[in-house]
Amino acid sequence: MGNPDLAEIGTSFVERQNLNIRMGNRRFTRMPNAFSKRVRNRLYMLHIYFVYYNFVRFHMTLETTPAVEAGIAERRYDMEWMIDLFDAKKRNPKDPQGIKPNVKVC
Repeated sequence: MGNPDLAEIGTSFVERQNLNIRMGNRRFTRMPNAFSKRVRNRLYMLHIYFVYYNFVRFHMTLETTPAVEAGIAERRYDMEWMIDLFDAKKRNPKDPQGIKPNVKVC
């Protein structure tokens, strides 16, 4: 979008994210034992992975989580918060927010 500098365009960031997903989840390796035939199960797995990666996992280079670094969250959350988040969504699937953590939604 916009007016990108063509000399700066590269795929390294996207490829690194793809590698992180493949290494962090068995479902995306080339010959998986945990292959999901249903698209819904793959989407659930991706939801869990991205919430964990952005809100729970400590990143050494950032010295915090990506959500805190981006100003989306006020603090690093733990696995108990993540489980509560998904449990609340399961109890009330029509509520788009699930439980209300202190997270700014764009």
